[in-house]
Amino acid sequence: MDVMPDTKRTSRSRSRGARRADPSDSPRRSPASSAPHRPAAPGTPPGRAEGPPGRTGSPAAPVGSELSTFASVRRLYPYVRPAMPRMVGGLFSALGASLAALAIPRVLQALVEGPLAAGAAAHDLGALVVPVLLVLVLGVAEAGFVLLRRNLVMYPGTRVEAELRMALFRHLQDLPVAFHDRWPGGQLLSRIMGDLGLLRRWLVFGLLQLVVSIVTIVVGVGILLATAGWLGLVYLAGAIPVTVIAFRFSRRYRVIARLSQDQSGDLATTVEESVHGIRVLKAFGRGRDALDSFTDQAEELRRTEIRKAGNQATVTTSLQLIPEVTLAVCLVLGTVLAAQGQITVGSLVAFFLTTAVINGPVVDLGMTLSMTLNARTAVDRFFEVMETSNPLADPADPVDVPEARGHVQLRDVTFRYEDAPRPVLEHVDLELPVGTTTALVGLTGSGKSTLAMVVPRIFDVTGGEMLLDGVDVRRMRRHDVRRAVAVAFEDPTLFSASVRDNVLLGVPEAGPDAVPEEERERRLHEALEVAQAGFVADLPHGVETRIGEEGLSLSGGQRQRLALARAIAARPAVLVLDDPLSALDVATEEAVTTRLRDVLAGTTSLVIAHRPSTVALADRVAVLQDGRITAVGTHRDLLATDAHYRHVISSLEQDWEECAEHADHEASEQAQTEEVQR
Repeated sequence: MDVMPDTKRTSRSRSRGARRADPSDSPRRSPASSAPHRPAAPGTPPGRAEGPPGRTGSPAAPVGSELSTFASVRRLYPYVRPAMPRMVGGLFSALGASLAALAIPRVLQALVEGPLAAGAAAHDLGALVVPVLLVLVLGVAEAGFVLLRRNLVMYPGTRVEAELRMALFRHLQDLPVAFHDRWPGGQLLSRIMGDLGLLRRWLVFGLLQLVVSIVTIVVGVGILLATAGWLGLVYLAGAIPVTVIAFRFSRRYRVIARLSQDQSGDLATTVEESVHGIRVLKAFGRGRDALDSFTDQAEELRRTEIRKAGNQATVTTSLQLIPEVTLAVCLVLGTVLAAQGQITVGSLVAFFLTTAVINGPVVDLGMTLSMTLNARTAVDRFFEVMETSNPLADPADPVDVPEARGHVQLRDVTFRYEDAPRPVLEHVDLELPVGTTTALVGLTGSGKSTLAMVVPRIFDVTGGEMLLDGVDVRRMRRHDVRRAVAVAFEDPTLFSASVRDNVLLGVPEAGPDAVPEEERERRLHEALEVAQAGFVADLPHGVETRIGEEGLSLSGGQRQRLALARAIAARPAVLVLDDPLSALDVATEEAVTTRLRDVLAGTTSLVIAHRPSTVALADRVAVLQDGRITAVGTHRDLLATDAHYRHVISSLEQDWEECAEHADHEASEQAQTEEVQR
């Protein structure tokens, strides 16, 4: 069973609410062995990391920033390759439309200098028929090529966008919890939605427009030089300031575009956190403060967008003004040359008609460049995530463990978070025999929840071995490890889906491990019964009721019981329970504990105990003190022989007494919720 989605969202949801003052019991920090690749700061050699885009508003030098725009965008080729035939067809269609437009002035030149002049002298309009029909054919051909281009590129553009989006989401699912603890959700959301939508628009319009504009300008200027002599050279001279302005614009705009897209991600993160924490904001009356913070960020983004628009307006004005001034000079010079007989009237007409065709791409060059630079920034942001390596990747030659028995051994295990001065776990030796239940107890900060993360390989040990049936979990496929190990967390995370889908999350319905529908149904009802989740029957649509985002429409105890039912339904060989009963009242906890004794028979269980009643589940108890296992034995033996264990139990009892009133209040709230649902 793969419980990574649950783990990931749990660790992130903890960061939004109140957290225990136990840095080692929280998965928030990244393990030294699982540090994600992060964008490098300016001057940082390749391969070194600095951190994900934060809330500073000025991004560090991102992955790919040292590349040219062409080299950066070229990284998309593996994703675009399946669509290349249609994209190339669209490109040639666009070029055909451009060449048809450039051919019309040549026909008009011939018309002015030939049939028009001769026909006017002889009063014969018949000679005009062929040139006029030819212009009509070229116009229709131009329109047809434009239509063909749109039909060719629209479908592959959306297909490429979908492939990029699926690839990014697939990679996000594969990356370890440490990555998601470091990266704000809004930054990831802005990449997978806004950036990829921008890339699609650039692929189907901006890229083709850029290529066609360049070809049109080059071919058009070449025609002018070949047919208009000095007029062509004067027009070409106007391209020099245009080139300089475009180059300077690209350097400035690239920085601002990156800043804007990162600020958009920060703003999305603020919205996400405010929505998830709306109950806290309302409870403490901090809505106005949240609004002020959001307003400041939105205003900062607005100022950046104004800078973008200002730069784009400047370059667009320049690109429009310079060609017009050049044309004015050419008009004066052309009139003089025509008066002197150095150029024909037909050539002069063809010259200005050709420049009219060229001026369109020149004026649009500012918009096309800005779209290209925005796309380049989107590519860099996309590959910041995609090029993040996964330190928890499957081994090249994995060991197959078809049917795990559930024998767990931690041998000399050491674990240190990347930003911690010392290890959280040091030289831990612990064995969980098959079919036994072991309670892990310790004071706050001793590393209990961290140890729970090591068992299913959510975190990799930084020293020693974590063995499952005698095999180091690092030599197994992650899917095999998490199919064998299920986790129920203290902070339950539910998804915006039906009760059925949430409880059966770890029960595969497709693939080689698929469980028959009858068995899935039986597990569903048994898990709900064991977890004392009878309230499900009173929901509007029973197990088909959608419970809303993160299950916030349910009480804390209801959410916790569904999360426990999810772990039970998976039928793992190893079950890790991180205080899964903390939100239940005493009566419900006792009922769940009684049923768990039967269900856990034959299942190897590790129970993180935060209150004395949880220890009642265990066959034996392991004491974790300052990151080390200091004693293992039965509850009775340890009470008699271990002073630290007696201190831990007394501390847990004191905490439980202080929380009893809160538990009763939770039970009352839960009863009220169930009554409303009925």
